[in-house]
Amino acid sequence: MNMICKIFRPALLFLAIIMVTGCGEVPVPKPKGFFRIDMPEHVYASFEETDGLPFTFKYPAFGRINFNKEFNNEQGWFNIEFPAYRASLYLTYKGINRDFDDLMEQTYRMNVKNHISRADAISQSPFSNDSAKVHGILYDLKGNTATAVQFYATDSVKHFLRGSLYFEAAPNADSLEPVVEYFREDIVTLMETLRWKN
Repeated sequence: MNMICKIFRPALLFLAIIMVTGCGEVPVPKPKGFFRIDMPEHVYASFEETDGLPFTFKYPAFGRINFNKEFNNEQGWFNIEFPAYRASLYLTYKGINRDFDDLMEQTYRMNVKNHISRADAISQSPFSNDSAKVHGILYDLKGNTATAVQFYATDSVKHFLRGSLYFEAAPNADSLEPVVEYFREDIVTLMETLRWKN
């Protein structure tokens, strides 16, 4: 009898382990998810740089202004950088010198024509602040495009400001959507608070 127990004991132990562990749910692979991104409250600072730029506006207080002289020596090119989110708002200011139609054509090419093949949709939201003489359009580009939000603002006579939001990441509309929506609000605030100095 001892001999039989010695032979069957490992088999019984193995059978007991199989029965205990085999009675659970079938494992199912989990779908890929995205990290939760907590955005700070909207708090703004004033852009009052003199650097020859004739305007002021409000921008996110945690943003960092960068006049990247190495990138382009031309006056009026600067960025608002958000390192924690690997995002930058690229801004270009041009004084209008009988070239308003050319500036509008460039803006159309940059905002619409260059992205139309990649975007699922492009919507335009007109903006107008008559008292401040600021008019423009906010562009929302849907899908996996290099930029999700662009805008221009002008008084149609002397001033023209263009901006584009970019991320240092492969375009993935699903994962970037909450961050894009957050920065879109900040871009709307920038346009609403934009004032020409002369």
